[in-house]
Amino acid sequence: MGEKHNSQGFEDGFWWSNDGLRLHYRDYPGRGDRPPILCFPGLTRNARDFEGLAERLAGEWRIIAVELRGRGESAYAKDSMSYVPLTYLQDVEALIAHLKLDRFIAFGTSLGGILTMLLAAAEGDHIVGALLNDVGPELDSAGLARIRGYVGRSASFATWMHAARATAEANRDVYPDYGVEDWLRMAKRLYSLTSTGRITLDYDMKIAEPFRVPGNEAGPDMWRAYDRLQGCPLLIVRGETSDIFPASVAARMVERNADAELVVVPRTGHAPTLEEPEAVAGIDRLLARVEARLSAATA
Repeated sequence: MGEKHNSQGFEDGFWWSNDGLRLHYRDYPGRGDRPPILCFPGLTRNARDFEGLAERLAGEWRIIAVELRGRGESAYAKDSMSYVPLTYLQDVEALIAHLKLDRFIAFGTSLGGILTMLLAAAEGDHIVGALLNDVGPELDSAGLARIRGYVGRSASFATWMHAARATAEANRDVYPDYGVEDWLRMAKRLYSLTSTGRITLDYDMKIAEPFRVPGNEAGPDMWRAYDRLQGCPLLIVRGETSDIFPASVAARMVERNADAELVVVPRTGHAPTLEEPEAVAGIDRLLARVEARLSAATA
């Protein structure tokens, strides 16, 4: 399906899932001699999470910010039990085929990182670099319990400032240094304005149904999937106070992969936005490593 252009520096693209859902992505243009960066957001998030990253890198790198089924402008699924990682994997494989991508860099936050690892297991030869943001092959049960406590609970507000206050109340421990403008920006990524003039969360509440079943938050053997990322530059980003991604798991990931670099974002929980100075510097190093590896391969 074609794309429509807008004034925000990206084109809205659409593709079809195997079960007939019209799914959406943002396509920020970049240099054609470099592989594009596919960005996969977290459980309740959407393409807007990568606005800061795209604004910084677009022009130099093509950024494709994906909206999984049931989020943002992607269609909601009729079957709520299709809101699981293996179905998301099939959706992304359909996008890769639609865009005719033979190589790409994968950036994944939380659920998007799980998807990145599954994609490496299925399409590993196409991935030439990867970023896993606050996620690994093992997840902390305390963090999962916290997420299960809020996902799927609808909320509606009359003004953006009300939405920002609610966002602050729910996430103050994650981002203790945020001010009003930060919370307002985050709210505008989490919520959308409906046709009735109310501001509501921008995802299908039914994504919570399979997530509440233990075991549905990841694939069957994530360490094996993670190991398929060996051989390409890898950046692992961890929030210092993350309750999802234990420091011990991050250390084990670095031990298992000689191409992995770990960056810890201080005073931040789950998950970093990738706009923090530590994450920005790490991303620049990752992309430089990808370029150097590709140049060496063609020399």
